[in-house]
Amino acid sequence: MKLIASLTSPYVRKIRVLLLEKGIPFEFVNDPPWEPGNHVADFNPLGKVPALVTDEAEVFFDSPIIADYLETLGVYAPTLPADALEALRVKQLEALADGITDAAVVWLLETRRSTDKQDVGVIERQRGKVERGLDVLEARLHGKEWLHGGSFSRADIASACGLAWIDFRFPAYDWRAGRPLLAAHTARLLERPSFAQTVPVV
Repeated sequence: MKLIASLTSPYVRKIRVLLLEKGIPFEFVNDPPWEPGNHVADFNPLGKVPALVTDEAEVFFDSPIIADYLETLGVYAPTLPADALEALRVKQLEALADGITDAAVVWLLETRRSTDKQDVGVIERQRGKVERGLDVLEARLHGKEWLHGGSFSRADIASACGLAWIDFRFPAYDWRAGRPLLAAHTARLLERPSFAQTVPVV
């Protein structure tokens, strides 16, 4: 199994964490899609990472799809509930966490434009998405150890990967202010070996 990836993508990290948590061996192929001469489009026509090449040479791309594929392998421990509706609820929280990350990516790209070309409205809209999403995650953790149900799930993985990426790219942004439960939850997750082995590097 090969993971076509980059070392900084939070979506790649989500899959790396999932593979490590399940103990599934894989080859990490570092092929950043923004680098000249990359081959990412050979695996994903959209030119995005991650893409997973199975041992049977079938390709899956987009992190939620890859995560779904990995669950079909039946490797312990599952990161989705067996009940279909409960699994959907976890996936919705995963989508929220990914959406927070998506908004932060757009925010970052806008700040990288020359000052005279930056659109303050774009930045404020994306920051608003991030703030509202984080507030929902904080509320989800009241009286709970995990974002959904009584066990570690894909929602927790996606949340911690996205927030760690925000720390990586926006070190001056204090998303923890007013969100003590989410801050503690993220800190606890980042101590797991699967997260410690996947810290983004440039």
